[in-house]
Amino acid sequence: MGLYADVRATFTAQGAEEFTIDAEFDVERGESLVILGPSGSGKTLLLEAVAGFHDHGGTVTLDGRRLSDRPPEQRGFGFVFQDYALFPHMSVRANVEYGDRYHDEMRDVDELLAELGVGDLTDRYPPTLSGGEKQRVALARALAVQPDVMLLDEPLAALDVPTRQTLRDDLADALTDVTAVYVTHNRTTARALADRIVVMQDGRIIQNGTVEDVFERPASPAVANFTGANAIPLSAAPSLAGSIDGSPAAGHVAIRPEAVMIGESDSDVSAIVERVVREDATNRVTVSFDEITVDAYTDDPPAVGDEVGVTFPRAALHRC
Repeated sequence: MGLYADVRATFTAQGAEEFTIDAEFDVERGESLVILGPSGSGKTLLLEAVAGFHDHGGTVTLDGRRLSDRPPEQRGFGFVFQDYALFPHMSVRANVEYGDRYHDEMRDVDELLAELGVGDLTDRYPPTLSGGEKQRVALARALAVQPDVMLLDEPLAALDVPTRQTLRDDLADALTDVTAVYVTHNRTTARALADRIVVMQDGRIIQNGTVEDVFERPASPAVANFTGANAIPLSAAPSLAGSIDGSPAAGHVAIRPEAVMIGESDSDVSAIVERVVREDATNRVTVSFDEITVDAYTDDPPAVGDEVGVTFPRAALHRC
């Protein structure tokens, strides 16, 4: 068994319009579930409702035990906030030990901080710490109470790229065999940490599947676009409609930019190169045809304005 959440509520933030969450998901014991979606899709509200910070009309259970009527500190969850939420007037040690007010059994603080690489910071105070150090302390505080489930709300969002990459690797280690729900809009983080992904849009879950399902077989053009895949209307390229996985009624085909081939003589379409952007060790090339834009990666980029052949390998296409 594991965590089950069915959250149904309408929220009204000060000065904002009403926003409705209607989402249901489950997490198996030891599984890391990532809630992936754009800003404003309701990811944080959903996580906070599961944690008990907001009332809602649904239910939350853990191993079949109903938690919906319990306050947050009695649900057995560890919560890591995006903005760390450390107490600035308390030392690192006191922050991590804070959970002993509500929990009888705690992990050894010195051992835990050492495992997370901040064992030398016990007497420091949050205002003197870097962003990465604060996040490690926040993670230690959540883990110290030996939670049944870890809930993490975009904990890497405010960090610089090198720190984010390092902490992402450390998080992957820390969450091994831990039941966790991780909210993010970053697809690289989602791929690195998830056993399974749910994609959220406008307060609802629009796809639930493995990492491969979501990224290679998106359920809709919206999922394809958000996860970095190309979504091509079949009306613009009817020759792609052959024997392809996915619903026959779907009006688009999705393909990862890594699979698109440009410069081939025997191509599916001719296109004009609109943009070439260097990305790490390769180049992202954007081409257009029939008012459709498609991204591809190549080590040998053409020049902007060139006309190139574009090929879509059938095995990499998926109807959506």
